[in-house]
Amino acid sequence: MHRFQKKVIDWNYRLDMESWQLDFEWLRIRHFVKESLGSQNLPDLQGILFMIGVQEYGNWINKKDYTKEEKQDLMHVAVCTLLESEGYYMYKGRDQDGWPHWEITRPFNIKGSQDQEYLLKKKIIQYFNQ
Repeated sequence: MHRFQKKVIDWNYRLDMESWQLDFEWLRIRHFVKESLGSQNLPDLQGILFMIGVQEYGNWINKKDYTKEEKQDLMHVAVCTLLESEGYYMYKGRDQDGWPHWEITRPFNIKGSQDQEYLLKKKIIQYFNQ
């Protein structure tokens, strides 16, 4: 019985370390983006998704101001890019305006904003470490 309790304690420690490592890497990415953009504030999840979307869209040099709808579209581009490697989307190509498009390959069934945020942060960290 004593061994089982020790394993439970060790498992909880590993979970805390994984959470701590994610938080550390997420903060590192936020500081990297802040410094790269010359910003005064740390970007949040939506800000980083927007930046990834602009990067993946590839038209960031020609356009500085985006409409609200374009900003949402750019964040969608980022989410599709990030979740493609998880098998949720498959890249189909670009339209006549240069916007990338994906096809849904499996339903996104992760419920709860915390779990979705965790997955996106993890994928963002991988994106910046590539």
